[in-house]
Amino acid sequence: MAENRASGNEEAYAEGVPCWVDAELPDVEAGKRFYGELFGWTFEEAYGSSVWALLEGEPVASLAPKTDGRMPTVWTVSFATPDAVALGRRIIAAGGQVVMAPFLVGELGVAALAADTEGAVFGLWQPGAHPGFGRRHDPGTFVWAELYTRDTAAANTFYGGLFHDALFGTDAEPDFGRAAVTEIFPAEMPPHFVTHFRVTDLDDALGAVQRLDGRVQVPPFETSYGRVAVVTDNQGASFALLQR
Repeated sequence: MAENRASGNEEAYAEGVPCWVDAELPDVEAGKRFYGELFGWTFEEAYGSSVWALLEGEPVASLAPKTDGRMPTVWTVSFATPDAVALGRRIIAAGGQVVMAPFLVGELGVAALAADTEGAVFGLWQPGAHPGFGRRHDPGTFVWAELYTRDTAAANTFYGGLFHDALFGTDAEPDFGRAAVTEIFPAEMPPHFVTHFRVTDLDDALGAVQRLDGRVQVPPFETSYGRVAVVTDNQGASFALLQR
């Protein structure tokens, strides 16, 4: 078991930088087939019953079996922090909530789940042996996280207060944007994060998603950060494909 695998990036990400994504799926083997075909990922055992997704040997995501059928099948983006407990306190003070208190993931690090003032759920990652992405921004890897919210000004205040340097600092190059839910989703859609993976050719990638029994949730549209489409995998987990 590759419990102590460290990523190729030996330094931890700065607080507030998206540093990891994971999906809880009803059928991990089916997920491996889907994402292996779509992105060229390979897989190896990680911690517990989860698996690393690797691109050319570098960790880019993880898949885990969903243990509670009442929970949604989702991709979760995690933000880096040097102290998950302290960040949890700041989240609560800012009007958010800690959904799952910080817990130790072996020697890999400390994880937690939180929600913002509108209920959008995100992860926290305090690194141990696993700093986060070994590779990002390349085709087949994480490239962007977009928060679809009902109040972008309130979201900027909340996340800017938590992660000011990562979002608005002088040298900031954030991988995290905020947009109104109604820009691409029905008004009744609750606020949520969408994990974006980079692709070389969006149209080809959409064809592959459909061949693999996924579906196109939102057809291609233009954004300030590239051409995007929102899709679901063969088990209903939503994510976005981004061509730059």
